[in-house]
Amino acid sequence: MTDIRRVRVLVSGLVQGVYFRVTCAREAAAAGVAGWVRNLPDDRVEAVFEGDGKAVDRMLAWARQGPPGAVVRRVEVRGEPAEGLVGFEVLRTE
Repeated sequence: MTDIRRVRVLVSGLVQGVYFRVTCAREAAAAGVAGWVRNLPDDRVEAVFEGDGKAVDRMLAWARQGPPGAVVRRVEVRGEPAEGLVGFEVLRTE
């Protein structure tokens, strides 16, 4: 049986203008993780990762580093009930 998890993450630091969202979507697709990512007006990035527990852990590890050029200073993680998401989207800034 698969361990399906969902987490919401808020990433702070130099994380906008460094292709964080696009790279996040690519990494999520490679990991088989569903969800979404978007910029927030306060210069943070918010994302939801949902899928196999190990794949979600992989995305959390990636979020702590980000793409080349990013300077991740803080990652806040909050567990949420899974919703059965399919696919991964880059959303507009909130």
